[in-house]
Amino acid sequence: MPVRQPVRLAVVGAGTISQSVHLPAVHRLAALFELAAVCDLSPSRAAAVAARNGVGVRGTSDYAEILAAPDVDAVLLATPGTHARDARAALEAGKHVLAEKPLCLTTAEAAELGALAESKGLVLQVGYMKMYDPLTEVAAAELAALDTPRTVRVTVLHPADEPQVEHLRMAPPADDADMSVVEAAMAYEAERTAEALGDVPAELARYYRDVLNGSVIHELSVLRALGFTLPDTFETAELWPWPVDGEPPCLLATAPLGADGGARLVLNWNWLPDHPDYGEEIAVLARDGRLHLDMAAPYLTDVRSSLRVERAADGVRRDSVVRTGYDTGFVRQLEEFAYAVRDGAPVRSGAAGAAEDIRCLQALLAAVAARAGVTVGGEAGGAA
Repeated sequence: MPVRQPVRLAVVGAGTISQSVHLPAVHRLAALFELAAVCDLSPSRAAAVAARNGVGVRGTSDYAEILAAPDVDAVLLATPGTHARDARAALEAGKHVLAEKPLCLTTAEAAELGALAESKGLVLQVGYMKMYDPLTEVAAAELAALDTPRTVRVTVLHPADEPQVEHLRMAPPADDADMSVVEAAMAYEAERTAEALGDVPAELARYYRDVLNGSVIHELSVLRALGFTLPDTFETAELWPWPVDGEPPCLLATAPLGADGGARLVLNWNWLPDHPDYGEEIAVLARDGRLHLDMAAPYLTDVRSSLRVERAADGVRRDSVVRTGYDTGFVRQLEEFAYAVRDGAPVRSGAAGAAEDIRCLQALLAAVAARAGVTVGGEAGGAA
Protein backbone atom coordinates (compact mmCIF):
# COMPACT_ATOMS: atom_id res chain seq x y z
CA MET A 1 0.00 0.00 0.00
CA PRO A 2 1.37 3.48 -0.86
CA VAL A 3 2.06 5.81 2.05
CA ARG A 4 -0.39 8.70 2.04
CA GLN A 5 1.12 12.10 2.75
CA PRO A 6 -0.36 14.24 5.54
CA VAL A 7 -2.65 17.11 4.59
CA ARG A 8 -0.70 20.37 4.95
CA LEU A 9 -3.05 22.56 6.95
CA ALA A 10 -3.28 26.24 7.88
CA VAL A 11 -5.49 27.20 10.81
CA VAL A 12 -7.07 30.60 10.19
CA GLY A 13 -8.21 32.29 13.38
CA ALA A 14 -6.13 31.65 16.51
CA GLY A 15 -8.77 32.43 19.11
CA THR A 16 -10.52 30.36 21.75
CA ILE A 17 -11.92 27.55 19.62
CA SER A 18 -8.64 26.97 17.79
CA GLN A 19 -6.49 27.02 20.92
CA SER A 20 -8.88 24.87 22.96
CA VAL A 21 -9.88 22.13 20.52
CA HIS A 22 -8.80 22.54 16.88
CA LEU A 23 -5.05 22.72 17.38
CA PRO A 24 -5.00 19.89 19.97
CA ALA A 25 -7.04 17.80 17.51
CA VAL A 26 -4.56 18.52 14.71
CA HIS A 27 -1.72 17.27 16.91
CA ARG A 28 -3.69 14.20 17.93
CA LEU A 29 -4.07 13.38 14.24
CA ALA A 30 -0.41 13.92 13.40
CA ALA A 31 -0.44 10.99 10.98
CA LEU A 32 -3.08 12.78 8.91
CA PHE A 33 -2.08 16.44 9.20
CA GLU A 34 1.00 18.60 9.06
CA LEU A 35 0.39 22.01 10.61
CA ALA A 36 1.98 24.49 8.21
CA ALA A 37 0.78 27.86 9.50
CA VAL A 38 -1.41 29.77 11.91
CA CYS A 39 -3.09 32.93 10.64
CA ASP A 40 -4.77 35.58 12.78
CA LEU A 41 -5.61 39.26 12.38
CA SER A 42 -3.39 39.89 15.40
CA PRO A 43 0.26 39.47 14.30
CA SER A 44 1.40 38.95 17.89
CA ARG A 45 -1.19 36.25 18.60
CA ALA A 46 -0.47 34.50 15.30
CA ALA A 47 3.24 34.41 16.14
CA ALA A 48 2.71 33.27 19.73
CA VAL A 49 0.25 30.50 18.89
CA ALA A 50 2.39 29.28 15.97
CA ALA A 51 5.47 29.13 18.21
CA ARG A 52 3.61 26.99 20.73
CA ASN A 53 2.53 24.51 18.08
CA GLY A 54 5.75 23.21 16.64
CA VAL A 55 9.06 24.05 15.04
CA GLY A 56 8.57 25.29 11.50
CA VAL A 57 4.95 26.39 12.01
CA ARG A 58 4.82 29.97 10.83
CA GLY A 59 2.52 32.70 12.07
CA THR A 60 1.07 35.37 9.84
CA SER A 61 -1.68 37.98 9.82
CA ASP A 62 -1.91 37.95 6.01
CA TYR A 63 -4.62 35.59 4.74
CA ALA A 64 -3.53 36.23 1.15
CA GLU A 65 -0.13 34.79 2.07
CA ILE A 66 -1.83 31.59 3.23
CA LEU A 67 -3.81 31.31 0.01
CA ALA A 68 -0.69 31.77 -2.12
CA ALA A 69 1.44 29.33 -0.10
CA PRO A 70 2.44 26.21 -2.08
CA ASP A 71 2.91 24.25 1.17
CA VAL A 72 -0.75 24.67 2.24
CA ASP A 73 -3.25 22.14 0.91
CA ALA A 74 -6.20 23.09 3.08
CA VAL A 75 -7.45 25.74 5.49
CA LEU A 76 -9.43 25.38 8.69
CA LEU A 77 -11.49 28.57 9.06
CA ALA A 78 -12.11 29.35 12.72
CA THR A 79 -12.62 33.10 12.65
CA PRO A 80 -15.71 34.71 14.26
CA GLY A 81 -18.94 35.07 12.30
CA THR A 82 -19.75 33.89 8.80
CA HIS A 83 -17.02 32.24 6.73
CA ALA A 84 -18.40 32.71 3.24
CA ARG A 85 -15.86 35.26 1.99
CA ASP A 86 -12.83 33.40 3.30
CA ALA A 87 -14.16 30.05 2.05
CA ARG A 88 -14.78 31.48 -1.41
CA ALA A 89 -11.27 32.95 -1.57
CA ALA A 90 -9.72 29.66 -0.44
CA LEU A 91 -11.63 27.60 -2.98
CA GLU A 92 -10.72 30.02 -5.75
CA ALA A 93 -7.07 29.64 -4.68
CA GLY A 94 -7.32 25.84 -4.94
CA LYS A 95 -7.42 25.07 -1.20
CA HIS A 96 -9.69 22.55 0.50
CA VAL A 97 -11.86 24.11 3.21
CA LEU A 98 -13.09 23.06 6.62
CA ALA A 99 -15.15 26.05 7.81
CA GLU A 100 -16.56 26.52 11.28
CA LYS A 101 -20.27 27.29 11.42
CA PRO A 102 -21.94 29.28 10.12
CA LEU A 103 -20.65 28.73 6.63
CA CYS A 104 -22.82 31.61 5.44
CA LEU A 105 -26.04 33.50 6.18
CA THR A 106 -28.00 32.99 2.95
CA THR A 107 -29.03 29.97 0.92
CA ALA A 108 -27.71 31.72 -2.19
CA GLU A 109 -24.21 31.79 -0.71
CA ALA A 110 -24.45 28.14 0.27
CA ALA A 111 -25.42 27.16 -3.27
CA GLU A 112 -22.65 29.30 -4.75
CA LEU A 113 -19.97 27.85 -2.47
CA GLY A 114 -21.13 24.29 -3.02
CA ALA A 115 -21.05 24.76 -6.80
CA LEU A 116 -17.62 26.39 -6.64
CA ALA A 117 -16.13 23.54 -4.61
CA GLU A 118 -17.64 20.96 -6.96
CA SER A 119 -16.41 22.74 -10.08
CA LYS A 120 -12.86 22.79 -8.74
CA GLY A 121 -12.91 19.25 -7.32
CA LEU A 122 -12.23 20.54 -3.79
CA VAL A 123 -13.56 19.54 -0.39
CA LEU A 124 -15.86 21.99 1.38
CA GLN A 125 -16.84 20.76 4.82
CA VAL A 126 -18.80 22.63 7.51
CA GLY A 127 -17.67 22.32 11.13
CA TYR A 128 -20.80 20.78 12.62
CA MET A 129 -18.83 18.82 15.20
CA LYS A 130 -21.99 17.53 16.93
CA MET A 131 -22.88 15.61 13.76
CA TYR A 132 -19.53 13.84 14.10
CA ASP A 133 -19.90 13.00 17.78
CA PRO A 134 -19.60 9.19 17.97
CA LEU A 135 -22.87 8.94 19.91
CA THR A 136 -24.85 10.81 17.25
CA GLU A 137 -24.54 7.78 14.95
CA VAL A 138 -25.49 5.44 17.79
CA ALA A 139 -28.52 7.58 18.63
CA ALA A 140 -29.60 7.59 14.97
CA ALA A 141 -29.52 3.78 14.89
CA GLU A 142 -31.47 3.54 18.16
CA LEU A 143 -33.98 6.09 16.91
CA ALA A 144 -34.57 4.12 13.72
CA ALA A 145 -35.66 1.17 15.86
CA LEU A 146 -38.27 3.18 17.78
CA ASP A 147 -41.93 3.11 16.85
CA THR A 148 -43.45 6.46 15.91
CA PRO A 149 -41.65 9.35 17.62
CA ARG A 150 -44.17 11.79 19.09
CA THR A 151 -42.09 14.61 20.54
CA VAL A 152 -38.51 15.69 19.94
CA ARG A 153 -37.37 18.09 22.64
CA VAL A 154 -34.14 20.08 22.19
CA THR A 155 -32.97 22.05 25.23
CA VAL A 156 -29.86 24.24 25.35
CA LEU A 157 -28.50 25.87 28.52
CA HIS A 158 -26.03 28.50 27.35
CA PRO A 159 -23.76 30.29 29.83
CA ALA A 160 -21.64 33.34 29.12
CA ASP A 161 -18.34 32.66 27.36
CA GLU A 162 -16.02 33.51 30.24
CA PRO A 163 -16.87 30.62 32.62
CA GLN A 164 -16.67 28.15 29.74
CA VAL A 165 -13.10 29.08 28.83
CA GLU A 166 -11.47 30.16 32.09
CA HIS A 167 -9.80 26.74 32.43
CA LEU A 168 -7.77 27.51 29.28
CA ARG A 169 -5.78 30.26 31.02
CA MET A 170 -5.53 32.11 27.71
CA ALA A 171 -3.58 35.33 27.35
CA PRO A 172 -5.70 38.50 27.07
CA PRO A 173 -6.64 39.42 23.51
CA ALA A 174 -4.01 41.46 21.71
CA ASP A 175 -4.85 44.93 20.42
CA ASP A 176 -2.75 44.86 17.26
CA ALA A 177 -5.37 43.51 14.86
CA ASP A 178 -6.23 45.47 11.72
CA MET A 179 -9.67 46.79 12.68
CA SER A 180 -10.45 47.81 9.11
CA VAL A 181 -10.66 44.10 8.26
CA VAL A 182 -13.05 43.54 11.17
CA GLU A 183 -15.20 46.46 10.06
CA ALA A 184 -15.34 45.15 6.50
CA ALA A 185 -16.40 41.72 7.77
CA MET A 186 -19.15 43.26 9.90
CA ALA A 187 -20.40 45.27 6.92
CA TYR A 188 -20.46 42.12 4.79
CA GLU A 189 -22.49 40.27 7.45
CA ALA A 190 -24.97 43.15 7.68
CA GLU A 191 -25.46 43.06 3.91
CA ARG A 192 -26.00 39.31 3.87
CA THR A 193 -28.41 39.54 6.82
CA ALA A 194 -30.47 42.06 4.85
CA GLU A 195 -30.50 39.66 1.90
CA ALA A 196 -31.69 36.90 4.21
CA LEU A 197 -34.35 38.84 6.15
CA GLY A 198 -35.00 42.17 4.49
CA ASP A 199 -35.35 45.30 6.61
CA VAL A 200 -35.97 44.00 10.14
CA PRO A 201 -35.19 45.61 13.51
CA ALA A 202 -31.55 45.46 14.54
CA GLU A 203 -32.39 43.19 17.48
CA LEU A 204 -33.86 40.51 15.20
CA ALA A 205 -30.99 40.81 12.71
CA ARG A 206 -28.49 40.36 15.53
CA TYR A 207 -30.42 37.39 16.93
CA TYR A 208 -30.37 35.74 13.50
CA ARG A 209 -26.61 36.20 13.16
CA ASP A 210 -25.41 35.60 16.70
CA VAL A 211 -27.82 33.14 18.35
CA LEU A 212 -29.58 31.28 15.54
CA ASN A 213 -26.54 30.96 13.27
CA GLY A 214 -24.09 30.94 16.16
CA SER A 215 -25.70 28.30 18.38
CA VAL A 216 -29.13 26.98 17.36
CA ILE A 217 -27.74 25.91 13.98
CA HIS A 218 -25.87 23.12 15.77
CA GLU A 219 -29.15 21.63 16.96
CA LEU A 220 -30.51 21.57 13.42
CA SER A 221 -27.42 19.75 12.17
CA VAL A 222 -27.88 17.09 14.85
CA LEU A 223 -31.55 16.66 13.97
CA ARG A 224 -30.52 16.05 10.36
CA ALA A 225 -27.86 13.58 11.49
CA LEU A 226 -30.53 11.72 13.48
CA GLY A 227 -32.56 11.33 10.30
CA PHE A 228 -35.19 14.05 10.71
CA THR A 229 -36.34 16.36 7.94
CA LEU A 230 -36.14 19.95 9.18
CA PRO A 231 -39.39 21.92 9.39
CA ASP A 232 -40.30 24.51 6.76
CA THR A 233 -42.53 26.45 9.14
CA PHE A 234 -42.83 27.00 12.89
CA GLU A 235 -46.21 27.02 14.59
CA THR A 236 -45.03 29.07 17.56
CA ALA A 237 -41.87 31.00 18.34
CA GLU A 238 -41.36 33.26 21.33
CA LEU A 239 -38.45 35.31 22.63
CA TRP A 240 -38.28 36.49 26.22
CA PRO A 241 -37.50 38.84 27.76
CA TRP A 242 -38.47 41.04 24.83
CA PRO A 243 -37.54 43.64 23.76
CA VAL A 244 -33.86 42.85 24.17
CA ASP A 245 -32.12 44.51 27.12
CA GLY A 246 -28.40 43.99 26.50
CA GLU A 247 -28.51 40.17 26.59
CA PRO A 248 -29.81 37.60 24.10
CA PRO A 249 -33.36 36.53 24.94
CA CYS A 250 -34.40 32.93 25.48
CA LEU A 251 -36.27 31.07 22.73
CA LEU A 252 -39.15 28.62 22.76
CA ALA A 253 -40.45 27.32 19.41
CA THR A 254 -42.56 24.43 18.15
CA ALA A 255 -42.87 22.92 14.69
CA PRO A 256 -44.01 19.77 12.91
CA LEU A 257 -41.09 17.41 12.41
CA GLY A 258 -40.41 14.52 10.09
CA ALA A 259 -41.30 13.90 6.47
CA ASP A 260 -44.99 13.47 7.38
CA GLY A 261 -45.03 16.02 10.20
CA GLY A 262 -46.15 13.31 12.60
CA ALA A 263 -43.81 14.37 15.37
CA ARG A 264 -43.49 17.72 17.10
CA LEU A 265 -40.28 19.61 17.69
CA VAL A 266 -39.98 21.62 20.89
CA LEU A 267 -36.90 23.84 20.70
CA ASN A 268 -35.85 25.69 23.84
CA TRP A 269 -32.67 27.83 23.90
CA ASN A 270 -31.83 29.47 27.22
CA TRP A 271 -29.36 32.23 28.01
CA LEU A 272 -28.11 31.52 31.55
CA PRO A 273 -25.01 33.72 31.88
CA ASP A 274 -24.37 33.20 35.59
CA HIS A 275 -24.35 29.39 35.52
CA PRO A 276 -20.94 28.17 34.32
CA ASP A 277 -21.88 24.82 32.74
CA TYR A 278 -23.09 24.44 29.17
CA GLY A 279 -25.91 21.92 28.72
CA GLU A 280 -27.56 20.42 25.65
CA GLU A 281 -30.11 17.62 25.63
CA ILE A 282 -32.00 16.05 22.76
CA ALA A 283 -34.87 13.88 23.96
CA VAL A 284 -37.00 11.74 21.65
CA LEU A 285 -40.29 10.43 23.08
CA ALA A 286 -41.81 7.59 21.06
CA ARG A 287 -44.65 5.12 21.48
CA ASP A 288 -42.37 2.36 22.75
CA GLY A 289 -39.33 4.11 24.16
CA ARG A 290 -37.29 7.20 24.88
CA LEU A 291 -33.86 8.53 23.96
CA HIS A 292 -31.94 11.17 25.92
CA LEU A 293 -28.77 12.40 24.22
CA ASP A 294 -26.65 14.72 26.38
CA MET A 295 -24.10 16.41 24.13
CA ALA A 296 -20.56 17.17 25.29
CA ALA A 297 -19.76 20.78 26.16
CA PRO A 298 -17.49 22.76 23.81
CA TYR A 299 -13.94 23.97 24.60
CA LEU A 300 -13.01 20.61 26.14
CA THR A 301 -10.85 18.00 24.43
CA ASP A 302 -11.78 14.78 26.22
CA VAL A 303 -15.29 15.18 27.63
CA ARG A 304 -17.81 12.64 26.34
CA SER A 305 -21.46 12.80 25.37
CA SER A 306 -23.85 10.26 26.88
CA LEU A 307 -26.95 8.51 25.56
CA ARG A 308 -29.72 6.96 27.66
CA VAL A 309 -32.04 4.51 25.92
CA GLU A 310 -35.30 3.33 27.51
CA ARG A 311 -37.40 0.62 25.88
CA ALA A 312 -40.38 -1.53 26.72
CA ALA A 313 -41.51 -4.74 24.99
CA ASP A 314 -43.76 -7.56 26.18
CA GLY A 315 -43.99 -6.06 29.63
CA VAL A 316 -40.21 -5.90 30.04
CA ARG A 317 -38.49 -2.54 30.50
CA ARG A 318 -34.85 -2.04 29.57
CA ASP A 319 -32.75 1.03 30.34
CA SER A 320 -29.18 1.45 29.16
CA VAL A 321 -26.56 4.20 29.21
CA VAL A 322 -24.21 4.34 26.22
CA ARG A 323 -20.83 6.06 26.05
CA THR A 324 -17.95 5.81 23.61
CA GLY A 325 -14.23 6.51 23.85
CA TYR A 326 -12.55 9.89 24.10
CA ASP A 327 -12.49 10.88 20.44
CA THR A 328 -14.75 13.93 20.39
CA GLY A 329 -16.77 15.29 17.51
CA PHE A 330 -14.00 17.82 16.89
CA VAL A 331 -11.48 15.03 16.36
CA ARG A 332 -13.82 12.94 14.23
CA GLN A 333 -14.75 15.81 11.91
CA LEU A 334 -11.09 16.66 11.36
CA GLU A 335 -10.29 13.01 10.71
CA GLU A 336 -13.06 12.73 8.12
CA PHE A 337 -11.87 15.98 6.51
CA ALA A 338 -8.44 14.40 5.99
CA TYR A 339 -9.99 11.28 4.45
CA ALA A 340 -12.10 13.43 2.12
CA VAL A 341 -9.05 15.45 0.99
CA ARG A 342 -6.65 12.51 0.65
CA ASP A 343 -8.92 9.66 -0.37
CA GLY A 344 -12.05 11.25 -1.82
CA ALA A 345 -14.25 10.03 1.03
CA PRO A 346 -17.76 11.56 1.11
CA VAL A 347 -18.42 14.71 3.13
CA ARG A 348 -21.40 14.43 5.44
CA SER A 349 -21.60 18.13 6.37
CA GLY A 350 -21.40 20.02 3.11
CA ALA A 351 -22.91 23.17 1.64
CA ALA A 352 -26.25 21.52 0.85
CA GLY A 353 -26.80 20.70 4.52
CA ALA A 354 -25.84 24.23 5.47
CA ALA A 355 -28.50 25.52 3.07
CA GLU A 356 -31.13 23.32 4.77
CA ASP A 357 -30.17 24.73 8.15
CA ILE A 358 -30.31 28.31 6.88
CA ARG A 359 -33.77 27.80 5.38
CA CYS A 360 -35.00 26.42 8.70
CA LEU A 361 -33.45 29.28 10.70
CA GLN A 362 -35.05 31.82 8.37
CA ALA A 363 -38.44 30.16 8.92
CA LEU A 364 -37.82 30.29 12.68
CA LEU A 365 -36.87 33.97 12.54
CA ALA A 366 -39.97 34.69 10.44
CA ALA A 367 -42.15 33.11 13.14
CA VAL A 368 -40.38 35.12 15.85
CA ALA A 369 -40.85 38.30 13.82
CA ALA A 370 -44.54 37.60 13.21
CA ARG A 371 -45.12 37.33 16.96
CA ALA A 372 -43.42 40.72 17.36
CA GLY A 373 -45.58 42.20 14.57
CA VAL A 374 -42.69 42.42 12.09
CA THR A 375 -42.78 41.17 8.49
CA VAL A 376 -39.59 39.68 7.11
CA GLY A 377 -38.41 40.03 3.51
CA GLY A 378 -35.40 38.72 1.65
CA GLU A 379 -34.98 34.99 1.31
CA ALA A 380 -37.03 34.37 4.45
CA GLY A 381 -39.95 36.37 3.10
CA GLY A 382 -39.77 34.63 -0.26
CA ALA A 383 -39.82 31.22 1.40
CA ALA A 384 -42.82 32.17 3.48
